[in-house]
Amino acid sequence: MDLSQLHNALSSHSFDKVADICDELILQVASTGVAYQEEWPYAIHLLGHLYINDLNSARFLWKSVPQGIKESRPELVAAWKIGQCLWTKDYAGVYNAVQGFDWSPEASGIVASFLENYRKKMFDLLTIAYSTIIVSDVAHFMGMSEEDATKYAVEHGWSLDVPSKMLTVEKPKITAEQKVDSSKLQRLTEFVFHLEN
Repeated sequence: MDLSQLHNALSSHSFDKVADICDELILQVASTGVAYQEEWPYAIHLLGHLYINDLNSARFLWKSVPQGIKESRPELVAAWKIGQCLWTKDYAGVYNAVQGFDWSPEASGIVASFLENYRKKMFDLLTIAYSTIIVSDVAHFMGMSEEDATKYAVEHGWSLDVPSKMLTVEKPKITAEQKVDSSKLQRLTEFVFHLEN
């Protein structure tokens, strides 16, 4: 079984392509009738789906993995714990699942990138949802200590009221500038002209 395309995606940090590569490869291998289950990189495949937030495909993959393989691969089980936490919206659990396992060198890159993206997504959601928020809540949603969460928030423009331990959210600047595509404007003009005549 040739996994070079998968290894290339992992080494080039093209993690958003991992799930599609694995899905395609597993279909190719399965269509040949060759037994692949023992050597298939299930954990990477599952992490690929989690990376692109395709929870339905992740659940389907998990259900299709033979029980014996689930029992013999702790990294696969650890990846599935992340999926379970995402499914149930257990924000702190996602961080615990990621940080509570010693990932293989092959998986560590995709896991680190997933965690960075997840943390940024959570921060963006907090920015939209709150105007002020207590430090402990930010720490909970960001999977960080209160000190690290405060530092992260302040580095991203939020301000801290030390006595109350409240952070004031800095909302992103909204730009109303729009660029008009001249070809679209031309088509619109022609359409209006056609309607009038």
